[in-house]
Amino acid sequence: MAVVYVARSLALQKWGAEVGVTKHLFKIGVADSAEAAVKALNERGCAGVTDWKLVVKEATDLDIDENGAIERLAAREKMVDPNLYPRLKGERGVVKVKPANVENHLMVKKALLGEEDIAIKVTPAVIGTYLIANALR
Repeated sequence: MAVVYVARSLALQKWGAEVGVTKHLFKIGVADSAEAAVKALNERGCAGVTDWKLVVKEATDLDIDENGAIERLAAREKMVDPNLYPRLKGERGVVKVKPANVENHLMVKKALLGEEDIAIKVTPAVIGTYLIANALR
């Protein structure tokens, strides 16, 4: 069974804010074990940083690979082109997220469910859940 995971690195987010990309950078991937995948990200220094932390994971019985998840997510959110930034070193799956997109998506979802309190606080876990939901659609 595949596990779709979202990880983040504070150092990469700081770099993104400094170079004008965005500070809301996340890495999405598919693996057999999310914890092992994040450990591998740290060991190989993915995107030049070694402080990757698992934000959220979701097991799925869909037959999905990492490229498929990235392509599905790219239809909804902006992926960072690894060829434009030497720091990324060809690393696919780095997403720049607009918190307003996440907030709008969740407000509409709550309104359609008939919930009266539609106030949203966008946290990394909420963003991760949003990314996984869009990668699995």
